[in-house]
Amino acid sequence: MSQPHILLLGAGKSSGSLIEFLHSECKKRDWRCTVADVQVALVKEKLAPYPYLIPQFLNLENEAERIALIEKADLVISLLPPFLQATVGKDCLQLGKHFLSASYTDPALLALDADIKQKKLLFLMEMGLDPGIDHMSALQMIQQIKDANGTITGFASHCGGLVAPACDSNRWHYKFSWNPRNVILAGKAGALFKANGNIQQLSYPALFSFQHPVYIEGLGELATYPNRDSLTYIPLYHLETAQNFIRTTLRYPAFCEGWNWLIKLGCTADDNHINTEGMRYSDYFHQHLNTSQIQINDIPPHILQMLKEIGWEDEQLISRKSGSSADILQEILEQKWALQPGDRDMIVMLHEIEYTQQNQQYLLRAQLLVEGDNEVQTAMAKTVGLPLGIAAILVLEGKISISGLHIPTLPEIYIPVMEALENKGIQFQEERIQLS
Repeated sequence: MSQPHILLLGAGKSSGSLIEFLHSECKKRDWRCTVADVQVALVKEKLAPYPYLIPQFLNLENEAERIALIEKADLVISLLPPFLQATVGKDCLQLGKHFLSASYTDPALLALDADIKQKKLLFLMEMGLDPGIDHMSALQMIQQIKDANGTITGFASHCGGLVAPACDSNRWHYKFSWNPRNVILAGKAGALFKANGNIQQLSYPALFSFQHPVYIEGLGELATYPNRDSLTYIPLYHLETAQNFIRTTLRYPAFCEGWNWLIKLGCTADDNHINTEGMRYSDYFHQHLNTSQIQINDIPPHILQMLKEIGWEDEQLISRKSGSSADILQEILEQKWALQPGDRDMIVMLHEIEYTQQNQQYLLRAQLLVEGDNEVQTAMAKTVGLPLGIAAILVLEGKISISGLHIPTLPEIYIPVMEALENKGIQFQEERIQLS
């Protein structure tokens, strides 16, 4: 076999730990690895400490250039935005390359499962943190309970990328450690989940008012809001008989309360167009206040303080000339919520599984806390990137040999990957509580 070649597409916020891992592992094995990004200066800067890796400029819109680059690889890892996954995935299928991504599974790729199997390729989606580590760790717990003849009655999985407590310096208790666009548009489609045996649906305006606080050891009480469509994971987790099933995002309560007001003001709308020529941050917010018909006295004082912290009274000019309300909010928050030099982020994940065993009721809790090293080597980059890197090595070494389109819910995937993650210090702390 020729020298294996890994292609990583995307060198953004979540790529730091993956790049470091691929450099170490490929150098050790004398494998090749190319890292490509549309921002050539960014990729060269990211790869400066890693001379074994090959930086490459890539214009994704140039099909010939994209295909020529993918053709040289044996396996492609994509950290590109979700809307580009199907394009790259179809190229990988055409050229006979394995494809790994941290993004949610694109329906356009699902339709290609038979063709992927026929070519004996593995397309492994949702292989990051959430989705990714959440699936693998939850499946391990579920299997552990079933092996002990337990019957699962309720499942809840919570995950959030937050700022480390020592670096928490704003009223929102939040700073960006991953793609800001995903934060701005989070929850737009509403949410579906199962509660007390019934299907529950929440619209976007109701999402951030969801009341289900959870206690995190070492942090205290955090708020949750339901994450997309939880129901699609019930058959994948084999929990059809569970009365409760929900996947949520974790934030501090103040964030959810403040975000609710941004929604009410219309600041998160992505279907409008605003001319921002000469517009200041304060103009943007007060324009939304006027069009929302909310009176300034309607806004609670503590929320107004939170809004002031993100530009409610700022004279700074908006740099972009036009955009949707969400586009402009993103520009403002990227300034206000940037990780500063020396800042550390934190990943928090909590699984809560209720089950019965020998006529007793139990709650199995598993908690993961991971702090970043600094504003570049973040906990988010570590927990998104390492599962992808580990899986890539296992696939090319033939230790994961399944084919088709999958997410990491099979033992052949999650057992070796979780073992490798534990060796990297990403380990859950479990607690079993008897309820009756």
